[in-house]
Amino acid sequence: MESSTRLICPAPAKLNLFLHVVGQKSDGYHLLQTLFRFIDLQDTLHFSLREDGAVHRTHPVDGVIEEQDLCVRAAHLLKNETGCPLGVDIAVEKRIPMGGGLGGGSSDAATTLIALNRLWSLDLPRKRLMELGLRLGADVPVFVFGDNAFAEGVGEALQVFPLQEAWYVVLFPPVHVPTAQIFARPELTRNTVSITMRALSDGRFFGEKFQRPQLRNDLQPVVCGLYPEVERHLTWLGGFGEAKMTGSGACVFAEFGDHRQADAVFQQLPQGMRGVVAQGLARHPLRDWLRD
Repeated sequence: MESSTRLICPAPAKLNLFLHVVGQKSDGYHLLQTLFRFIDLQDTLHFSLREDGAVHRTHPVDGVIEEQDLCVRAAHLLKNETGCPLGVDIAVEKRIPMGGGLGGGSSDAATTLIALNRLWSLDLPRKRLMELGLRLGADVPVFVFGDNAFAEGVGEALQVFPLQEAWYVVLFPPVHVPTAQIFARPELTRNTVSITMRALSDGRFFGEKFQRPQLRNDLQPVVCGLYPEVERHLTWLGGFGEAKMTGSGACVFAEFGDHRQADAVFQQLPQGMRGVVAQGLARHPLRDWLRD
């Protein structure tokens, strides 16, 4: 929904179809390779134009004070970088679990940049918004980028990677995994051999297991060692297919070829486990809102 003074916009979740740690920089940041996939589990953001220049979050978000909210920070960053005199009221309907590795906060921030670029008539190109997004977090640029992507560096070096239709059972273990804690653990693998886009493209991925190369989430063994609930959810879901953790956890997923297969597994979900059936998206729903 859109008007000259109000926008209602989606902010989709992402899955890391694999996540390799291939090195570590001198400043402590880890070098990664991953494959981002958008899914139709999404938050919904409401933006209302203000003429007085103020930026306000109109509804509280559990555990996040307004000054630290990524949407608020994104709005202030965009104002400061452009000198825009306008303001905005922001409300977020949260459906993506927080702290689960699904990128909800980063996606909300990216949608804020994209929406306010339109609402405030700034017309910044995609590349500029991606640069601003990186200042908010390493996962923000891919949501501005707008396509499923192979990512390198700290996650900001992106290449389009088309993916076929797929459905996912995504489970939400009831734990919050601090990303910094996982990356600081001494047992984390930091020397996985780098792979190439060509190797990914040559592998069989769509509806089948990769034959080459072997793909995994390097953070998963560390998280499972610290959080047995994540291991329990992976074990259950792994009874129906290849189950992996996304990001630094705690959410886990398995891929299926169609909705029927995914729903049949989801209907067997044990009491006490929570999750969703989600469809993979071909691209971000706001992909065409930006010029390249």
